[in-house]
Amino acid sequence: MIQGRLPISSENYIKGQFIQEIFYNEENGYGVYLIKALETSESLDEDEVTVVGHFLRPHIDDEIYACYGEWRKHSRFGRQFHVQYVKRELPQTEKAIVKYLSSDLFRGIGRKTAKRIVDYLGANALEKIAANPDVLLEVKGISASRAQEIADRLQENQALEEALVFLYQLGLGPAMAMKIVQLYKYHTISLIKKNPYRLVNEVEGIGFRRADELAMQQGMAADAPERFQAAVLHVLQESSQIEGHVYLTEEQLLERVAQLVGESTFSEEIRRACLNKMIEEKEIFVDRCCYYLPTLFYAEVGLAKHVKRLLSQELQQSFPVSDLYQVIGEIEEKWQVSYADQQREALMLASSSPLMILTGGPGTGKTTVIKGICQMHADLYECSIDPADYEHTDQPFPIRLVAPTGRAAKRMSEATGLPAMTIHRLLGWKGDFFEHDQQNPIQGSLLIVDEASMLDIWLANQLFRAIPKGMQVILVGDQDQLPSVGPGKVLHHLLQVPEIPRVELTEIFRQEEGSSIIQLAHAIKKGETPADLLDRYADRRFFPCRRDQALQIILHTYVSAIKRGYTLFDVQVLAPIYKGVAGVDRINQEIQQAINPPSAQKKELNWGEGVFRQGDKVLQLVNHPEHPVYNGDMGVISAIDDQAAADQPVLWVLYDQLEVPYKRSQLSQISLAYACSVHKAQGSEFAIVIFPVLQAYRRMLERNLIYTAVTRSKSYLILCGEKEAFAHGVQHQRSEERNSQLKDLIIEDW
Repeated sequence: MIQGRLPISSENYIKGQFIQEIFYNEENGYGVYLIKALETSESLDEDEVTVVGHFLRPHIDDEIYACYGEWRKHSRFGRQFHVQYVKRELPQTEKAIVKYLSSDLFRGIGRKTAKRIVDYLGANALEKIAANPDVLLEVKGISASRAQEIADRLQENQALEEALVFLYQLGLGPAMAMKIVQLYKYHTISLIKKNPYRLVNEVEGIGFRRADELAMQQGMAADAPERFQAAVLHVLQESSQIEGHVYLTEEQLLERVAQLVGESTFSEEIRRACLNKMIEEKEIFVDRCCYYLPTLFYAEVGLAKHVKRLLSQELQQSFPVSDLYQVIGEIEEKWQVSYADQQREALMLASSSPLMILTGGPGTGKTTVIKGICQMHADLYECSIDPADYEHTDQPFPIRLVAPTGRAAKRMSEATGLPAMTIHRLLGWKGDFFEHDQQNPIQGSLLIVDEASMLDIWLANQLFRAIPKGMQVILVGDQDQLPSVGPGKVLHHLLQVPEIPRVELTEIFRQEEGSSIIQLAHAIKKGETPADLLDRYADRRFFPCRRDQALQIILHTYVSAIKRGYTLFDVQVLAPIYKGVAGVDRINQEIQQAINPPSAQKKELNWGEGVFRQGDKVLQLVNHPEHPVYNGDMGVISAIDDQAAADQPVLWVLYDQLEVPYKRSQLSQISLAYACSVHKAQGSEFAIVIFPVLQAYRRMLERNLIYTAVTRSKSYLILCGEKEAFAHGVQHQRSEERNSQLKDLIIEDW
């Protein structure tokens, strides 16, 4: 029996036998069971009760369990008992002990052996074994190793439950406690008592501050070295994830650690000793007083090395300028186009450089140049770029077109008529490693990377290390868009390297077609709020409104567009924040209710604070290791099976022609996508973009965010909100320089 105080605020309990498993998720310990109540804290009309919650998987037999928690009413399934804690009562009768010892908890012990143990040791056999395993040696047929194995297993089973109690007493909830126990098993208590800060790196959902609370609860000294080391790792991780820094200077690092744990908590001696120990054990790296997490250090140094490698290599073949002009002329004649001077310069440079950067805002013809580069490469090297010619051969397609997101890759393919894919797919991402690297490079002779502003230092390094000798590389992007979500500012810092050839396209071509969206985008780029912002144009409108009116305008506009025949993928709401009356979460809920309400014909699945319903538009939030769907891909929920077993799919999403299954444990990988953040829309274009700009967003509004949102619109832009908020955001250009030595690492020793 488990001893110790149970941290149960409620006195409600049910004691009985689990008789049916309705659902159990091995990954997070969430279960739904039917229990036959033998004893309860209140009288019940029925003796079979549904219990739900996070707990160790119970046995469906005559074992007795005590469930503590509270009653709740589910809108669909009725009254249920939500458990805070489940405690197994060790069997007390000889018959129950025999069944317990012969269960699958004690593999190798049959019913006969179990009965011999009970016959010899009696009804308190389990207590005797736990106290002294040697008592089993007196039972016929049990060896010393088997006796120890039985005792260990008995103690392990009890230890898991004791670990849960220990975690509850520290104030951790059932779901988090189960996650920790599943990770550390019966070592939970000893590991956490020794160093609770390990939770920060090993358990998702536990941050430094929570681990710090746990440490203080257990009496760990405020100046313990483990605390300082954990604070250092936390500060480095937070600065990379939130601010995008690749490293922190020593001054920045120590200042932030002091803010976190107290100015005078650690002496200079302890700080220096801890940092030296972390460097020695390679928990952190230091270079020129710049402190890195190991993965970021290797990524930055590796990317610099491979950029230098590319710049120093010779092309497979060099061509006279006259040949280049001739090929360009032939392409112009074939396609009935006339390249502008900047576009012609880009084509020439792309054909004569091992590495080149092409930048430009919307409407400046980047796609036209990409298409021309592909054709020019094919003509110069006399290779086919008809995908059909490679279908039944082992020969690789010569031109690899990639982008950071699936939607950006799809746009690239549609614009060029050539195959394009995500960077992850090109590199053969397997969930925890990339198939292609320096030892197993990608194939082809030309690599074009679109939306390069989205490249973070990690992904850029993975890509560049897989580029083989002789392959030409062209990075294409808009340096005025939002920087990458991950650490680094790769495109920006590569543009600071004088040795890398580049062309910036500045002449606007789509303006000639009457695109006021393009005009607005370039005004934003200059930090200007145009005088005609509130004027009505054929392709954009601004609806002035207060914060409490914005949601109704968004809903009305969205529903009207759908009624006019636009698809869910034609219309996209973008917002700078997730919370609030006009944040992404609330907008998604309201649009879902308006255009895909509950129906008897549509299955739905409760998840978190919301619901997924057949027909919902959803967004893939992370790269999926099992299927070729990636962060930023959008699809529609095609089917739901809310009665599926724990290891079976409960929901299916249709992405173009690919239907992807999701188990319940994978549902956190998707979200409703009627509205999404501007960052999530980067690399995508939509026929209609609806973008609210409100004073409530003021802290988030800045020039590159508004510019990125506006340039996601292909045909029609709806702005709503306050003109003052728009003007503030356009004028506000946050100093978003990110700590990185990429430029210096490339140009040193040149």
